[in-house]
Amino acid sequence: MTSKGKKQKSRREFLKKTALTAAAAGAANLAVSCQGKQPETSTQSKNSGAPETENLPDSANNSAAIPQPENEVSQAIGNDFTKQSAALSPDKIVDSACQFCNSLCRLKVHLKNGRIIEILGEPDDPVQAGGLCVKGPMMAQLVYNRFRLKQPMKRVSGNKGDANAKFAPISWDEALATIAKKFLALRDAKQARGIASKTSGRMPRGTDALISRYFSLLGSPNDTDVGPVCNDAGGNALAKTLGLAQFTNGYGLDGAIGKEDLGSAKYLLFLGTNQAETHPVTFAYLLRQRLQTAAKLVVIDPRLTPTGAQADDWIAPKPHTDMALILGMLHHIIDRNLFDREFVEKWVVGFEELKKHLNDKKYTPEWAAKITGLTAERIRQTAEEYATTKPAAIFCNAGISHQLNAFDTYRLLAFLAAITGNIGISGGGCNFMHNTWPGALNLPQIKGNLPQKEAALPVGPDYFAESILTSKPYQLKAVVTAGNPILASANTKKVQEAFSKLEFYVYTGLFMEEAAYYADIILPVTSGLEMSTVYMRRDDRAIRWQQQVVPPVGESKPDWEIWIDLAHATAKLDTKNPPNYWTDNFPLEWKDYRKLWAEFVANTPGMGGMTVDRMEKRLEPLRWPCPTLDHPGVSTLYLDDPSWYQAAESLNSLHKGKRFLTPSGKVEIYTPDLEQLLTTAGHSALPIFYTHPEVTGKHPTINYETQFVKNPVNPQAVTPKVTLGAVSSGEIHKEYPLMGIIGRPSVVHFAGITQWTYTGKQMNGIRLIQIHPQVAKSLNVNNGDKIVVESPRGAVSGTALIWEGIREDTIFVPNSFGPLQKMSEDLGTPLYESANLLVDDRYYDNLSGQQAYKCFACRVRKA
Repeated sequence: MTSKGKKQKSRREFLKKTALTAAAAGAANLAVSCQGKQPETSTQSKNSGAPETENLPDSANNSAAIPQPENEVSQAIGNDFTKQSAALSPDKIVDSACQFCNSLCRLKVHLKNGRIIEILGEPDDPVQAGGLCVKGPMMAQLVYNRFRLKQPMKRVSGNKGDANAKFAPISWDEALATIAKKFLALRDAKQARGIASKTSGRMPRGTDALISRYFSLLGSPNDTDVGPVCNDAGGNALAKTLGLAQFTNGYGLDGAIGKEDLGSAKYLLFLGTNQAETHPVTFAYLLRQRLQTAAKLVVIDPRLTPTGAQADDWIAPKPHTDMALILGMLHHIIDRNLFDREFVEKWVVGFEELKKHLNDKKYTPEWAAKITGLTAERIRQTAEEYATTKPAAIFCNAGISHQLNAFDTYRLLAFLAAITGNIGISGGGCNFMHNTWPGALNLPQIKGNLPQKEAALPVGPDYFAESILTSKPYQLKAVVTAGNPILASANTKKVQEAFSKLEFYVYTGLFMEEAAYYADIILPVTSGLEMSTVYMRRDDRAIRWQQQVVPPVGESKPDWEIWIDLAHATAKLDTKNPPNYWTDNFPLEWKDYRKLWAEFVANTPGMGGMTVDRMEKRLEPLRWPCPTLDHPGVSTLYLDDPSWYQAAESLNSLHKGKRFLTPSGKVEIYTPDLEQLLTTAGHSALPIFYTHPEVTGKHPTINYETQFVKNPVNPQAVTPKVTLGAVSSGEIHKEYPLMGIIGRPSVVHFAGITQWTYTGKQMNGIRLIQIHPQVAKSLNVNNGDKIVVESPRGAVSGTALIWEGIREDTIFVPNSFGPLQKMSEDLGTPLYESANLLVDDRYYDNLSGQQAYKCFACRVRKA
């Protein structure tokens, strides 16, 4: 046997061993909260864990009615003794939803005397199947938490950012008047553009529409979302290629044709997505369906995750080189005539230009192998399998989005799906996790004459720091955020410096996170269980209505109410406009979210069938577009079916008869108009390869010019023009020989918010930095040693987790840990610096604004 064969055998054995471990862990994880639907093999009776909507009858106390275990051990293990307890039987069950990921699980929240005593999953949702991951019950820990913010506060002493700064409680009237006064003063000084907002994925749907409305009345262009920190690039690429910016296919049954959609896939290609930890319940659905379809699962990721442990093949390219891999696959598929000729001829524009481009640039599998660190044989095999196994579905997440070539990489992935005929079919598609659904939620047209707005700053809240510190292209003076930019933004030291110098900052949130200490005004918001609303959304454009479970904590308010109240506070102080300029555009009745949602349904294309009444009656989420009450909601976008054409026309009458919602009505790989548009910012309709300058070796990379141009993907904003193709020097790796990537610590966490829960800190309160055994050996680092990771920007500490399942040239640093997370003090876990201290904010996708969190040059030493 060759050394290569031995290595492959070793890896197979390792994968098998790891998969078994992960499967056991996954079963234990789901068992925490799958009590609504127990497996038949459980010693518990089939229905004993099902949530009840009324108290058990007295006859249930008769021992004859209770299945008797064979022995005392099985009795102790197999029975849940809370179920027939007078104290623990719920007197009310409320249907809510989880806010911790885009699986959008229904929560059946059990109450006793108004207190949450248990949270279970929805057994009758065929995708959820009663399941919850560990995070579902943690929703209650956001309600019952001694660290919750309970009333508005203002800064009274201390420097911005100082953990010892003092804040004093104030009334909502005073807080909102202070904000309104500052915003109006800046507007009157002709500096409205210097006011900015950043929304968060934790906000109820449609809050951004209210913020945008307020900013339009104020005259500022800088109402931004969290997309550039999360997943905007995939949606941007899909919009330019297929017409809509959304995940193309759906989980579960397609109501239009009566067939499984993604569950019918025969090939699952995962790139940069660790769904076992980021989307555990929808991933569990895919695994259940895979048992029926025998679909092959291929996971492409520099490290072995719990997702990769479930895969048939784990492929580990060098970080930030997925673009080269896809180019090599495209070249091979076209070269070997493995593309879907009929689909290409009928539905694709620009195929011949793509073929010529790939040949002219010599983007062969051999070329890609040199860049990715994979073998050409492996690249060819993956290309052939994907092209010849139908239907084949692509899934991507932050592993692709957090690259500086994200937009172009996603475009190439869309090309891959299109030329193989995997677009517009059940079980296929480009299922790119995207932060925004369904785009804008529309309200009635604004009344009154609006001020002229200037161009917005370059997309991405990480550009806030640059604007504050350098005044380029102009200076921000006041910022409102939801979320924690001190942890979320790249190059933490620079962000801290910027926010310490920011003239006026308003923090809205649940806890005194790191960003709150930079604030002038702090506003407390409600958590998901404290409001009736549409909160999170499933990745496949699906939403649920969730009922309020408990009253708001303290004086906290939902985000939409805060912005309506702010508009009314502004009306009282605005000397240039009559009060109705604000009040007519923000009716107080919209504080009732049902009425606000009715406005969204009435004014947003494709939403006519998504009423509160309809959603309340459903056990599973409802997908957009859904134009009428009798429409099932679209599962497969671009499906050649009357239900899709009806939905497409509801979005825009100009789409009548179109399958793809591009100018040509087809998949647009290359058109002269698209080429002209993207060239203005330094890109092309046919992407060339480039990567991060801190990828090891010498590769084509990116240079940012000083010139600002209109962003062709986000036309409301400007962006620096770029030059692509100059080769990196590789000098940085003389001092920093490794590549670091940043990501989620484990399934226990969702952004920084779960770091404020007892379970989050108890289960995963230690930052475990994954490092390959050979690297650890060379540094004399043992498992469990305290280590320091250094980059040219700074250093962070953690504990070594020696892990064979990571590339030898790569380390993994978990994010979301922060230095002021008070729950650490209760549990005795360390306080950590932000992982984003290591990341260089200068490198980002100038089209989507995505930050390059997935590569930084680094080195490791013992603490």
